[in-house]
Amino acid sequence: MQIAQRDLPRGKIRLGAILLLLLLAGCAAPPPYVYQYIPGYTAVLQNGYAVAPPAAPPDVQVAIAAGNRITGMPYVYGAGHTDAEFDTAYDCSGAASFVLKAAGLLDAPTPSFEFRHYGLAGPGRWITIYARRDHVFLVIAGLRFDTGWTGGESRGPRWTTRSRPTDGAVMRHPYGEL
Repeated sequence: MQIAQRDLPRGKIRLGAILLLLLLAGCAAPPPYVYQYIPGYTAVLQNGYAVAPPAAPPDVQVAIAAGNRITGMPYVYGAGHTDAEFDTAYDCSGAASFVLKAAGLLDAPTPSFEFRHYGLAGPGRWITIYARRDHVFLVIAGLRFDTGWTGGESRGPRWTTRSRPTDGAVMRHPYGEL
């Protein structure tokens, strides 16, 4: 038995349409990452290393210094997920974990999919985590720290101003003002 649209009350049709729109809006990916320089706020890239803006909070400056420490290391799937202070290679979540742990913003290395529930939802003022089930990258003071889409021939942790799509990602940020 088919029900004709005219047999359904209009209120139920409107409610169904509103619920569908809300569901679809909740599934939307954040906008792609695009570097935008803002004087005094945005980190800059010099010879492959990030330079923190002078006004950045200490945690942000430490996070940038930690990213610089592992910039150029090789990419190895599963690497960087150790309790050791330093590893010889990093995957995306190992690199993100290293940076956030060095800044005192994470207790232990975390896999990509768990970053989807880290901290608070939405972009942070200084640090934003873009996490999906199989990849994570950081934006710190406007500069992207990632193991892919960096423009280089090899993968591994690197700073970049190159734009990147964020399909399937959620934006998260550390607790507090960051």
